[in-house]
Amino acid sequence: MSEQTSILLYIKNMLADLIYINGIIATELIKVTENTATIRRGEEFLEKTSCLKEHQELNHKIIEILKKYQRKPEDLVGLEKHVLKHLE
Repeated sequence: MSEQTSILLYIKNMLADLIYINGIIATELIKVTENTATIRRGEEFLEKTSCLKEHQELNHKIIEILKKYQRKPEDLVGLEKHVLKHLE
């Protein structure tokens, strides 16, 4: 493998890792936002808003983006289960 190809592969893998880490941060921040709203205003408030449905849609979009850029499907199994468990 040429040096240029090796560097490009390294950068591609690094970007996939950064996208994965950003996906974790994004999904956890959504959950922190929900928890903060619940603490401040109560669970009934959160259930009356469209936030939970919108957050669920955002989490699914984040997972779909992550699926596009990960090297192996099994890279996402743990995160997908964790995020979708939050949505139950």
